[in-house]
Order: sequence, then structure tokens, then C-alpha cells
Amino acid sequence: MTTPPAAALRLTGITKSFGATRALRGVSLELAPGEVHALIGENGAGKSTLMKVLSGAHRPDSGSMELAGRPYAPTDPHDARLTGVAMIYQELNLALHLSAQENILLGAESARGGWIDRQASRERARSALAQLGHESLDLDRPAHAFSIAEQQVIEIARALLTNPRVLIMDEPTSSLTPADAERLFAAIARLRTQGVGIIYISHFLEECRRIADRYTVLKDGETVGSGPMAGASLDHIVTLMTGREVKDLYPKSEHPLGAVVLETRELASPPRLRRASLQVRAGEIFGLAGLIGAGRTDLLRTIFALDERAAGEVVVLGSVGAAPTPRSRWAQGVGFLSENRKEEGLMLGQSLADNLTLTKHAAFSRFGVLSARRQQAAARRWIEALGVKCHDATQPIGQLSGGNQQKIALARLLEHPARIFLLDEPTRGIDVGSKAQIYGLIGELARAGKAVVVVSSYLPELLGLCDTIGVMCRGELTAIRPRSAWSEPEIMRVATGSG
Repeated sequence: MTTPPAAALRLTGITKSFGATRALRGVSLELAPGEVHALIGENGAGKSTLMKVLSGAHRPDSGSMELAGRPYAPTDPHDARLTGVAMIYQELNLALHLSAQENILLGAESARGGWIDRQASRERARSALAQLGHESLDLDRPAHAFSIAEQQVIEIARALLTNPRVLIMDEPTSSLTPADAERLFAAIARLRTQGVGIIYISHFLEECRRIADRYTVLKDGETVGSGPMAGASLDHIVTLMTGREVKDLYPKSEHPLGAVVLETRELASPPRLRRASLQVRAGEIFGLAGLIGAGRTDLLRTIFALDERAAGEVVVLGSVGAAPTPRSRWAQGVGFLSENRKEEGLMLGQSLADNLTLTKHAAFSRFGVLSARRQQAAARRWIEALGVKCHDATQPIGQLSGGNQQKIALARLLEHPARIFLLDEPTRGIDVGSKAQIYGLIGELARAGKAVVVVSSYLPELLGLCDTIGVMCRGELTAIRPRSAWSEPEIMRVATGSG
């Protein structure tokens, strides 16, 4: 008889607490070589904590870990990486001032005779990008000059560089277009044939079902279900995650359209945004689709005056501002939700209450002095309304999971209150139950006569949520049609400029 191969990874009874908060309560998981194992759960369920334990960022309070049959206890993420465990975090961890090549190779440069072999290093970086279909990415460009989606490609390439035995992917497609996601799935298929075990964390359950062999569901730091993915229904998994059924994910309520409240005329902001003209009406949910670098984010940022307008006009509620600023846009009732909550959207060291009330201090002040009591009261209302998992309104927002951070970033727009909502990837890193809440909120905004512009790389989201969808291609808004006139293949055809 042949002895079966040792598990690529085995976790037994892992616990982890932060003060009085028990983040993990005896979690066990086994990963076979060449297996894709989906780790599923709501925001705050313990997924990210478990992965930080596995990747060496946290040490468990109790429990054991084995890698290829041997005890595994990494001292830090670098040690884990050298041992054969690579982690791709949902929140990107790039040195933004360094080039793409330097980020990919950081800590794993090729050397000869004690000197860095620049040619060999460059070839390895290019090879890692080629696995993802991005071999033409500019290796010499600083990381900060890339879009969030492109930065995510760099992050994934860095993880692939060291040929890991176990690869952990935390929301790897959250900022990728369908075409880039397909390249990633092809890379995962190649890694499987090489015996690499993959733990795949995603809130896109359709992805998990497509690529995973088995699944484990966490809820409140505990394992509540596991098994073969082939025999599991999505309804069953959602019920395990949330403790309830999630029906009618996308709101189907009527919201009549009013007058035009936002218009752009031949708007341009080089190098990405070349030309975009659109009209958005009160009560309308307007979706923007397109490939990475097509100019979707640039369009929102230029409307909000974060990026400089080189040509064209932005008309808000019938008014054309001569020299708009983000402050003046807020005053006009325009709210912007950045796709990059870590760098732009939130002050991670400040409390939930401070982040939520940031744009309307005057309403919480008396004689120029902020009232912490009033700030916290407002924050508590939104914490309850959106189901934010936190200790209280005074907790630093950087301690929350990514999805709960996103809820607070959106609550700021609701508290302001905005009349026109510019939402860039609003459900990035959000679990299914929370997505249903966000979609419901967007539907309520439309019913209340608010205008909502949504950028999303997830086409089912746009098709299920929006009244109108515009597709951008190479910096131009090339087609705007009612939702009923679009399908996923047709959106991709226009986005790629084919046909």
C-alpha cells in the first residue's frame, strides 16, 4: 500500500483573542496539495485573523499548525514566505514609492556573488506578471502611479514569485475586471497542477463554486460548516454564513426618474480619461463598466474635482463651477466613495465617529468645539442601521474588517447627506449579507430621488442593480444604454472595443 501524501497544511484548534474579543474559537482546517479550498464567511467572521495567523502576522493563543507534515510556526510574514506560505491580502501592502519591479521582488531579489542580478531579477518579475497575462505592465513605473486594480496584479505577482507551497488569496478579484479574473483563474489552474495548495477567500460565491474543491464556512470565529463544493448549494452556504436566508439580492422596487442633476460634457483628464459625456437623473442608478485603466475611476474623481479637468464641463444641479474643489462639491450635495478606503477613504487611526462625521463638523459643534457625545450618537445610529460589527463608536476604524470599514465610509455620505452619490466599487470586500444591505440602501436612495453613479468590476452587480449602464473603453465613454439592452457578453464586447 502506498502512503497518502501529507496534507499541504493542517490547522487544529486555532484560537486568537484581542483583549476581550475572541476572534478565533478553535478553528480547524486541512488543505491537500493541489487543492483549492474556499474560506467563506461574513465580514468579521474571523477569516482575515485566521489568515494572519497562518501567514505569520499574528501568533495563535493556542492550537497547532503543520506544513507538509511538519510543525509550522512562522515568526513573521517574511519567515512564512521563505518557508513556502505566501499571502495576498485584501488590503494591498505595496511600497508605493518603489517601482512595480521592486515591489514584486522585495525580499526575494536574484543575487550573484553578493550583488543583485538585475537582469535575472527583471526576468523573474516579468515571468510572474506573464502568469497573470500582464507581461506588458511597466516594471519601472512607481506603484503609486497604478490604479488599485493594477496594484492588485502587482501584489499577486509578488506572491507567485517564490513558487509557494501554500498560497492564500484574500479577495484577489475584488478589483479585477472579468478578463483579468479569467487570467487569475488560469494561473490558479496551473498552480494546482504543480501541487500548490490554495486557500481562496472571496465574497463572490459564484467564483468559489467554480474554482474550489472544498469549502469551510466561519461565523463568529468558529467553523460552522465544511464539505465538498460540488455538493453544496449557494443558498445553503449563505445560510451558514449569515444564519438567515438572503433572498432577492438586488432590489426590484420602482423609482421614477426625475430631472437631470448631473451632467458631463466632453470631460477629459489625461492620461486615462479622454472623453466622457453623460446625464444622470434624480432617482437613477447609473452604472459604469469597463476594463482596468479604461477611465471609470478617473471619471468619478474628475467629477468630484479630485483630478484636474483638462477639458469639458461638469454640471451639478444646473450649475457649472468655474474652479470646483472637493469641498465645493460636498457643499453642492455630491458625495464620493473612493475605491481605495485604506489610502483615501478613511483615517484608520481615528474612531468610527470621527470618520463618519468628518464632512459636517459644523453640525456637531458649538462655538467651534466638537461635541464627541453628538458625534458618537450619530455614529451609533448608523452602526445599528448598517449592522457594523465593532466594540463601539469610539473604536479606531483601522481595527475593523474591510467590509465594516466600507459600511462606515458609505454611512458618511448618508449622514452628510449627499444628493448625488459617486460610488467607486462600493461592495469591494463586502460579504453577501452586507452586499444585500448595500444594494437595499442604494435602492432606497433612488426611491428618495437621489442620483447614484456606481463603478463596479462585477457585471452581475451592474446588471442587477442599475437603471442605465455606460461602458468605457480606452478612456472614452462609448455606449450608454438602459440595463435591459445589456448582457455580460455585450458589455465585454464594448469594453474591449471588439465588434
